[in-house]
Amino acid sequence: MNGLDKVVPDPTQAVADIGDGASLAVGGFGLSGNPMVLIEALLAQGASDLAIVSNNCGVDDWGLGLLLGAGRLAKMTSSYVGENKEFERQFLSGELEVELTPQGTLAEKLRAGGSGIAAFFTQTGVGTQVAEGGLPRRYHPDGTVAVASPVKETRTFDGAEYVLEDAIRTDFALVHALRGDRTGNLVFNKSARNFNPLAAMSGRVCIAQVEELVEPGELDPDQIHLPGVFVHRVVPVGTGIEKRIERRTTRTEG
Repeated sequence: MNGLDKVVPDPTQAVADIGDGASLAVGGFGLSGNPMVLIEALLAQGASDLAIVSNNCGVDDWGLGLLLGAGRLAKMTSSYVGENKEFERQFLSGELEVELTPQGTLAEKLRAGGSGIAAFFTQTGVGTQVAEGGLPRRYHPDGTVAVASPVKETRTFDGAEYVLEDAIRTDFALVHALRGDRTGNLVFNKSARNFNPLAAMSGRVCIAQVEELVEPGELDPDQIHLPGVFVHRVVPVGTGIEKRIERRTTRTEG
């Protein structure tokens, strides 16, 4: 295979160089599209003091909740954390730093980072603590605020006020795709497309687990959601991997 072949058959090998203190953008929307094989490999690998950027932190026993429960996370940047009791405990006890970010702003911060855009202005958060600062990011064990969010620059454009948000670049990205080819072109499935492509763009080294590995040329170019230029390692995991639903709601028949 030529030098464009990015396939790494072993997930352990794929995450081996993620060191203590690394920053990672991790795909997933709720429990949809979580790169579980890579997360479990990273858990076994042992890296700690990680700074994670992801839409949410999984649940207590799945997704990024596995790394959280093992005490491997130093900081979490996300938009939603409501389904994880251990996350709440670590945050309130001062063990974990948390940077809450509006969901659309988080998506754009990741996209901007991957697009070479250093920062951008948005109306989201104007007039709130997102712009004015003071949101607790880390607590002391006694419950007082140890670290609070800073005041952000605002500016008026065409009569409306906007707040300046920095882009996000991370050392690594871990993502899950439905299929991909050996050169890293990826296709995502439904809601798994919400944050996985953006997380992939943000990482200086992107590691993608794919359910179905195909040869170059087999993917319809019009159907590719993320070009291989953003992807550095491809790990085939097969279609039989476990997938969970975060909150299952059913109704009585009839």
